[in-house]
Amino acid sequence: MSKAIDAAPRSLLSRLGAIDERVAFYLLIFFGALVAGLVLATPLAFWKYGDNAYIGMAIATGLAALGAAMVAERPQSARALWLIFGVAVMLRLFMLFVDPLLSSDIYRYVWDGKVQAAGINPYRYVPADAALASLRDTAIYPNINRAHYAVTIYPPVAQMFFFLVTRFGESVTTMKVALLACEGVTVTMIVVLLRQLARPATRIVAYAWHPLPMWEIANSGHIDALMVALMMLGLWLALTGRPLRGAASIALAALVKPFALLALPATWRPTWRPWDWKAPLIVIAIALLCYAPYLAVGWGVFGYLAGYLGEEHYSTGALLWPLAAIRLVVGAFRGDLAIYFAASACAIAAMALYAAWRKERSAELCLHDINRLLLAFLFLLSPNYPWYFLILTPFVALVGGAPVWAFTLGAVLLQDELRVDPYVPVLVRKSALYGAFLIACAYPVLRAWLNPARSGDASDGAAANR
Repeated sequence: MSKAIDAAPRSLLSRLGAIDERVAFYLLIFFGALVAGLVLATPLAFWKYGDNAYIGMAIATGLAALGAAMVAERPQSARALWLIFGVAVMLRLFMLFVDPLLSSDIYRYVWDGKVQAAGINPYRYVPADAALASLRDTAIYPNINRAHYAVTIYPPVAQMFFFLVTRFGESVTTMKVALLACEGVTVTMIVVLLRQLARPATRIVAYAWHPLPMWEIANSGHIDALMVALMMLGLWLALTGRPLRGAASIALAALVKPFALLALPATWRPTWRPWDWKAPLIVIAIALLCYAPYLAVGWGVFGYLAGYLGEEHYSTGALLWPLAAIRLVVGAFRGDLAIYFAASACAIAAMALYAAWRKERSAELCLHDINRLLLAFLFLLSPNYPWYFLILTPFVALVGGAPVWAFTLGAVLLQDELRVDPYVPVLVRKSALYGAFLIACAYPVLRAWLNPARSGDASDGAAANR
């Protein structure tokens, strides 16, 4: 089943194989111009028509990026790479100097860095506390969300990053430059891993022109860029024979945002036994060392986590799409949320154990396992914000497939910053997102079941192309 899902989009690529190199390059130019035009027009559309306009423009951009990914392997590599990176860099430079449109989180990052520079634990006070009055300014403080009731929520490696970056400048632009540097690490790791997999480096276009990293990193400046960079660095280290260093890098990524831990199981066995104690000890030691400077506040080091989970309705399950769908069919009942979380945890644990203990091992299989773990986790977690899906975006280039494209492009449906009528309720938008994802997963499986001979030929052809 998993092979059918991952191989499905390559059947279309095989049909495009006959396209002339020159024609493919002209098509790549066309898609690059289309991506650039849509991105440059998006801020005006957003300011005038709100979230609905942004969603439409971003999905159109994503479809153009998908079109580019379908032809990018045909042109001469060097010339195509110049075009791909030229468009990507130009658009990121444009977004760097556009004020954050879709989120105000970056202002909290700069604030936390300023607080630490003043010698104050960032988990101790809410920004509006009188103890921090001397740090207030007109550029950062007025834009901090939850300033009057929430201490910071970000883990210690993120806090260390905020402190270091703000030593170069306590501004949104400086923070965005640093996060773009993190994205540079991610792009480098994707290209290196593509070469290791014997895939064309031009597949990077799937990431470089994808609207999600462009808007959520270059414009909004989300700290997920650091998490993804450290995770991808860890994967590269683990898959090139340096597993302990890889585990350390992934542990640091998880201390930016904990989702990165899902990358550990699949890299567990390429070069060492699954019961080896060194890697777990390294992960635990790194966590203790990173939390140590902030432990003066005790359990306060978890910040606004409990409040955030309640605020996002995880305490009731009201916005968990799979649970909402179950409740719609069978009705709500006592303990259904606990059962849902327990079943979800068991499903993720089973997938993680399979990834760690499977006998067949290769870099490609490891990446496919991580991709599927992340897809399952995000489906079950059902997040309310599009930037949660940034962790998946490297896999549109490394793995591909309809499910990861459906999830990362559909994630823009969760944008909810500047409401303009008609307002579409979040569960309706989630239904479109998760419905598209389920269809993307089901279609190739159904096709393989109905026509196994044709599916086998397509898979064999895909393997030959790889």
